[in-house]
Amino acid sequence: MLTGTVKAVCVSEKKGTQKHEVDRVHVRPRHGIDGDAHAGDWHRQISLLSYDKVKAFNEKGAGVGHGAFGENLVVEGIDFKNLPVGSRLLVGTARLRMTQIGKECHSCCEIFRRMGECIMPHEGVFAEVEKEGDILAGDVMTVEFPAFDRPFTAAVVTVSDKGARGERKDESGPAAAKMLEEAGYQVVETVVIPDEPAALKTQLKRLADRRQVDLVVTSGGTGFSGRDQTPEATAAVADRNAPGIAEYIRHRSMEVTDRAMFGRGVSVIRGKTLIINLPGSPKAVRESLGYVLDSLPHGLEVLRGTASECGRE
Repeated sequence: MLTGTVKAVCVSEKKGTQKHEVDRVHVRPRHGIDGDAHAGDWHRQISLLSYDKVKAFNEKGAGVGHGAFGENLVVEGIDFKNLPVGSRLLVGTARLRMTQIGKECHSCCEIFRRMGECIMPHEGVFAEVEKEGDILAGDVMTVEFPAFDRPFTAAVVTVSDKGARGERKDESGPAAAKMLEEAGYQVVETVVIPDEPAALKTQLKRLADRRQVDLVVTSGGTGFSGRDQTPEATAAVADRNAPGIAEYIRHRSMEVTDRAMFGRGVSVIRGKTLIINLPGSPKAVRESLGYVLDSLPHGLEVLRGTASECGRE
């Protein structure tokens, strides 16, 4: 059993201000910490940082106090970044679930400007509240690792210039999300971004590395237009190719229309995340995902390490 001790509990009443220590906090599901500016119905309700990492950073001359990195909980004895997303954190009378490792910094904070680095982007983690309760400095935190038979997690990324600008309602993303949810997946995010390769690569890396979702499906940007760069952006972030899925989708789609030969979608693996490109129309999304949805769990189980790749008898 992995345990640690809460060294400090911190909050900030206004975004953009440094957090300060308090004796205790009350946390609620679908909200986070009462009185904290970052509370809300989202996956980054509570931020956590290892006391040991802060101590090592201060030994370099940083001289920062608790809350300086924007962390809510400072915990001694647990190296958070090496925990898998989905780990449950039992602390005080509350229960948290880890949802993300690290974050992307969009601007250099004061600590970075002074030290040339900041540990929160790669050492900090985020969690959401599963069970209401109180957390106090001095509380013991116990880690429960995710069960092997937990539901698969998924994210849907729609690639559309007009959708991102609000000029067109996204129907393909919700169609994919509905099918995944009906199949038992936990859809943790749906995102709409423009047809920009850099934006897609950023999202795919974040979802695979920081959120560690089992499956990411993209919609759009797979055709012959000059703006259609989804396959190239997807291939650029891949660790390994998984061509059979995309090939099978094209093969089955050719039974519906010979224009399916112009689809350039790919299927790849990054870490333990499977990424599949789907076409942009709701009809094509439902058809394409429908061809492979029943078979995907076996591949995802192999990625998880809970199934072998041996063939059927």
